[in-house]
Amino acid sequence: MSAFLSRLRGGAALPPVPPARVIALSGLGGFLAIAVVAGLAEGLSQALVLGSFGASCVLVFGFPDVPFSQPRNVVFGHVLSSFTGLACLAVFGPHWWAAAVAVALAIMGMMALRCVHPPAGSNPVIVFLATPGWAFLLTPTLAGALVLVAVALVYNNLRGPGRYPAYW
Repeated sequence: MSAFLSRLRGGAALPPVPPARVIALSGLGGFLAIAVVAGLAEGLSQALVLGSFGASCVLVFGFPDVPFSQPRNVVFGHVLSSFTGLACLAVFGPHWWAAAVAVALAIMGMMALRCVHPPAGSNPVIVFLATPGWAFLLTPTLAGALVLVAVALVYNNLRGPGRYPAYW
């Protein structure tokens, strides 16, 4: 038991604080992405915003070089996870255990298809809370994720010398 408890202490040092410029530019990117997605949603009277998109912005603008932040991961991760939630809702009904099955299947699917995007793991939970129809796959999931990625492609390539995406 003490060996297990000793693992809970950790052991690594905290990562360094990013430079203030990186912090500010990351926040600005998240602001712009959500502003564009939410503004389009309001202007078009369409649902384009998911709560998980805020967490997507943390990755896409704060850590654009990591695999979780790449466009294929953002778009396919969100779509696959929403699809999994909708399918489990349709097959099993709105039960607590079905939501858990949907999250597990979404994780497994994203891993198997190499499109892991951690914020998308919350999409099945969102599906079970909102109980939307199949149109949820197009709006807000696909359309919102595509707009978010479009903003990230422009913004991340204008803000500095890095390249986004690292891969498709």
